[in-house]
Amino acid sequence: MKQKMTPAQKSEARWGLLFVAPTMIGLIILNFYPIFKTIYQSFCKTGDFGKGNIFVGLKNYSVVLNASETWQSLWNTVKYALIEVPFGIVIALILAVLLNKKIAGRSVYRTIFFLPMVCAPAAVAMVWKWLYNTQFGLLNNIFHTKIAWISDPKIAWIFVGVIGAWSIIGYNMVLFISGLQEIPGDYYEAAEIDGASGLRQFFSITLPLLSPTTFFIVQTRIIGALTVFDLMFMVMDKTNLALKKVQSVVYLFYQYAFTNGNKGYGATLVVILLVFILILTAILQRLEKKIVYQN
Repeated sequence: MKQKMTPAQKSEARWGLLFVAPTMIGLIILNFYPIFKTIYQSFCKTGDFGKGNIFVGLKNYSVVLNASETWQSLWNTVKYALIEVPFGIVIALILAVLLNKKIAGRSVYRTIFFLPMVCAPAAVAMVWKWLYNTQFGLLNNIFHTKIAWISDPKIAWIFVGVIGAWSIIGYNMVLFISGLQEIPGDYYEAAEIDGASGLRQFFSITLPLLSPTTFFIVQTRIIGALTVFDLMFMVMDKTNLALKKVQSVVYLFYQYAFTNGNKGYGATLVVILLVFILILTAILQRLEKKIVYQN
């Protein structure tokens, strides 16, 4: 038989609900409501002057899925993720291992590598656009070339991905350092007694025990890379010849929803991207039990 709550327990429960209410209300207003609103808008056509929605069923999905620019933007997004995610993770891991050791100026180095994360995206874009400038850019002046780093449709996606990897290295590094500090030092001492080299220790101890942190970073960075917008919006001008070969799905959504005023079409693009991310996340979750170290 279920026991009734005492007055003290009821009071505690009321206070608990009161304290979590602001967070719950914030989640509903800022997260859940926009999700359902976007899904609803994907079945609608925006009314005249951007007001009102006209229900059109699956028409938006039919148009979006048959549009070549949809698949091109999805492919652009995947290509960007293939540059940003692996390079951003591998370089961050190497730096984390090096900066987890007792070296002079360790805190200074950590701060320097983390600085890109606290820089304004507009400032980052401006600096990299100057570096990549075909005529006056630092890179072309150093190498005595005239490469159109972000204007050539064949290579622009690579060098936009480089900016993304550079921007996220510091954040990944901090997470890796946190994971490294959780690994007991006894394992390394035992390995040294057995004569294991530093490289052997890295692959036999560090990588396996760091796999939960690595898997978390991989998942979050894949989602972050697939939803990239601000970097491309600020680096790629509308007159850039390579824009069609670089623009992400979210960038295309912005163009339709806010520039062209077609919110229904834009919402459909976002829903398709959401489904793609959910499928990818489900696959990663299935892989987690097989590749992540379990205590």
